[in-house]
Amino acid sequence: MNNKPRIAFFDFTGCEGCQLTVIDSLENHPELLEAVDIVQFREAMSEKDDDFSIAFIEGSCTRSSDEKRLEKIREQAALVIALGACAHLGGVNAVRNIQPLESVRRCVYGEKAEVYETSIAKPIGDVISIDGFIPGCPIDPEEFIRGVKRLLQGNRPLIPDYPVCIECKLRENACLFQRGKVCLGPITRAGCGALCPSLGVGCEGCRGLIPNPNITWLKEVMAEHGQSSERISAKMGLFMTNQILESEVIDVES
Repeated sequence: MNNKPRIAFFDFTGCEGCQLTVIDSLENHPELLEAVDIVQFREAMSEKDDDFSIAFIEGSCTRSSDEKRLEKIREQAALVIALGACAHLGGVNAVRNIQPLESVRRCVYGEKAEVYETSIAKPIGDVISIDGFIPGCPIDPEEFIRGVKRLLQGNRPLIPDYPVCIECKLRENACLFQRGKVCLGPITRAGCGALCPSLGVGCEGCRGLIPNPNITWLKEVMAEHGQSSERISAKMGLFMTNQILESEVIDVES
């Protein structure tokens, strides 16, 4: 009898780049394919089986019909893991949330705005309970592999709760504040190896906020380095919209 864990991958609103990263990861770790049965994965297979125990969900919830589908997945799966920034945070899709929804609908769909079902963009954890997440845009392939291995051992994915700045210091990077760049490293969850700052690009926050981030301090420090409040808010609004709207660091159009 086959007692391998049965895994399914689901896609909601997103670019599906995280699922493509999963495919790349599994090509480099074929041993995992021997340890599990993948029963649904639209990016990689045409077969489909509704008998699964672990569900990886990519993409944000942007329609009321999405909520019903998510609830059905939750009923079936023993474990649900949010895969990537869209599922974890709402992702880039959540940029729409700072504008009136009707204005967004008209901008995108024009005269057919009422034809298409759409709503605000939400992380899946706002709709159903989740058992873990793999952050990033896209996810880090090795972090995904480590997360799957922990799940197979009966544990949850272990995700850092300290800021990207720590990884920058470990890599002996010069602080991008001193180069006149906006960087969200002090408030963003680590685990990426400070990839963007190591390439001279300010962190954009795709892994989400650390616990208890000091956003006020960050704005003050960046202002001291000549960065405007508008530029800082725009940077934060790329991935963190849903996390920081309540902190009033983004100006919402009335």
